[in-house]
Amino acid sequence: MIEMVAMATTFESLLEAVPDALVGMDTSGVIGFVNHQGELLFGCERDDLVGKHIETLVPEGLWQVYLATRKDYFADPRSRALGLDLELRGRHRDGSEFPVIIRLSGLDTGDVLLEFAPICELARRKRAFDKAQQMTAIVENSEDGIIGKTLGGTVLSWNAGAERMFGYSSMEIIGRSIDLLAPADRAGEIDAMSDRITSGKSVDHFETIRLRKDGSAMRVSISECPIRDEDGVVVGSSTIARDMTEARRAYEASRAMIEASQDSLVSIGPDGKITDANAATVTVTGVPRHELIGTDFSNYFTDPAKAHEIYQRVFTQEVAVDDYALTIRHRDGTLTDVKYGGSVHRGTGGDVLAVFAAVRDVSKLTEAYEAARSMIESSLDSLVAINPDGLITDVNEATVRVTGVSRDELIGTAFSDYFTDPARAERVYQLVFHEGMAVDYPLSIRHRDGRLTEVLYNASAYRDADGNVLGAFAAARDVTKQMQAQRRNAEQQNKEREQLLELQAFQRLTVGRELKMTEIKKENERLRGLLADGGVEPSDQR
Repeated sequence: MIEMVAMATTFESLLEAVPDALVGMDTSGVIGFVNHQGELLFGCERDDLVGKHIETLVPEGLWQVYLATRKDYFADPRSRALGLDLELRGRHRDGSEFPVIIRLSGLDTGDVLLEFAPICELARRKRAFDKAQQMTAIVENSEDGIIGKTLGGTVLSWNAGAERMFGYSSMEIIGRSIDLLAPADRAGEIDAMSDRITSGKSVDHFETIRLRKDGSAMRVSISECPIRDEDGVVVGSSTIARDMTEARRAYEASRAMIEASQDSLVSIGPDGKITDANAATVTVTGVPRHELIGTDFSNYFTDPAKAHEIYQRVFTQEVAVDDYALTIRHRDGTLTDVKYGGSVHRGTGGDVLAVFAAVRDVSKLTEAYEAARSMIESSLDSLVAINPDGLITDVNEATVRVTGVSRDELIGTAFSDYFTDPARAERVYQLVFHEGMAVDYPLSIRHRDGRLTEVLYNASAYRDADGNVLGAFAAARDVTKQMQAQRRNAEQQNKEREQLLELQAFQRLTVGRELKMTEIKKENERLRGLLADGGVEPSDQR
């Protein structure tokens, strides 16, 4: 009997130690036992619950479920061992109700043990379990080396990523000092990081050199954070080591391209301050890189407000801009005309972190353009640019003179409208778009005041880099004087031809008369001869 009492006492002590709320009831539903966690959950003293019906704690559902299942479910020892889970509502001493999961387990005595777990607690446990499972999966499958160690630097855990990076298996490294990975000249780094961890601080993205098992060095990025016990005391650290070899090569290659660029390349923060710049920027501004960084990007332009407006537009609208004309002022006062383009740089979360600006020196292009424009403007020929719709996109001064229409009025109007025969003029540029060019095409331009100018048009298509026709360049040469001269020459030739014909007719008439007189003279001489032979003078014959 004493042994049975001792066993019962031991059993109850074990139930008291269970972290879940436990309640025991007999087959009639009367509560016979409540552990301490049960008291806390329901807000009742044990003595207030023992002897009460289970419906005091679970007002609905539980008793009915028990009555419906006790004959079949709890009679089977296997089912009784597995238990029965129910999602119901418990009642607190203050009358409030809360959701609980109740697990009914049959005891060999015929009584029923009820295990109560608030759903929120179960959810917390599940989340903790899931998180632990997730973290384990992350650690084991991470490409980075993840290392756990004591404050003294002894390695406690070593994932597959660390094995691949450093060449040591977990069996080889666990229990040994992390100093094994540091070159002799960098041993002080590990001590410094250990001191920081001991003080409760973290180490973020510290780039350094570490050694592989074969003795080769590699560049790594180290992040380290303290590990604390339940009381918050730092007991070790967790280190993430990332192999930066390829990333460094990629960075150095891209940096080399950036530095080799003849364009000025600048990184600008949200506050408008320069965060990085290449050598071309130093050249065009005359300001060293270390002086450029941290200064206002817009201050290096002759129009700071326009420069400021451009990069603010990129930040606020989050779109790229291109070909904005600006002028950079060198430290010595030299001005450089540039075309400025910018685009946003985003972080991994999609947030805009900076603007990348590319500034191209177009001063030589500007000079070349101005020289070409000067030649175009000085041309005596009318020069016109026409788009595929037949609209004028640019003209020179000669075109303004020959039409009597200003440049601003000409641009955007139909090219063919300025000719006496618009349909024929339209055929000129259509011929260019289909065949590539037109040569010596005669047309007449009508001036605003009605004067006509006869021209010969030569035109050719201009294309983009892919060969697509963008428009046509047309040159009209004023041939009015030549045409007039030709007409005068033709008239003179016609007049001379008529005079020649008249002369020829006169000559024919004159020659006929001369021939007639010659014949008369011959006849007269013949008669004189006849009369002389007969001894008669011609005068005697009259």
